[in-house]
Amino acid sequence: MDINAVNSTEAALVKYKKGLGLFNEKMPEFVSQFNAFTEECFKEGALTKKQKHLIALGISIHAQDEYCIIYHTKGCLDHGCSEQEILEAIGVTAAFGGGASVSQGVTLVLDCLNEMGHMKQ
Repeated sequence: MDINAVNSTEAALVKYKKGLGLFNEKMPEFVSQFNAFTEECFKEGALTKKQKHLIALGISIHAQDEYCIIYHTKGCLDHGCSEQEILEAIGVTAAFGGGASVSQGVTLVLDCLNEMGHMKQ
């Protein structure tokens, strides 16, 4: 775990940012283009940023991409999602991804909510 990280969620975000920084040093044009593309995808439009992060969280859970699950759980919280909205997104994802989606949702997503201080007891 990174010595500056408080918990496993923060440690994963730090590790991702560190890796992206190194990749950017080696592939700056790619990272620039990728960042521009994702910024365009997540900008406010007919769907809000909040809705887009809920969609991305569902896709991340279905794909079992742990770094994206953490990143988009944080994105959901940063854009005002409630715990209930995130839990319902897990439920919708489980309709398509079955047990694998449920297991990611009830472990990693709930850990993130808890570690980020957004889990109701």
